[in-house]
Amino acid sequence: MVEVNLWSGLRHFTDGAVTVEVEAKNVGEVLEGLVKLHPELGDIIDAGVSVAVDGKVIASGLTEKVRPESEVFIIQQLKGG
Repeated sequence: MVEVNLWSGLRHFTDGAVTVEVEAKNVGEVLEGLVKLHPELGDIIDAGVSVAVDGKVIASGLTEKVRPESEVFIIQQLKGG
């Protein structure tokens, strides 16, 4: 299981939970797991979020590996400009 930390705007979709545990081996599975547990997160995740794993914002895609001890954060989508 991977513990996923959520930004405060998502917590009302998870009954106030600050973290959610999902079974996942990569970033894509983390996002799928969140939607499976909390379907109301689907639209927000589909619109775009950023994922940080062990202090690194993942820009390379959904195949970035995560481990049970990884520190994972779902944050508002970061955009350059």
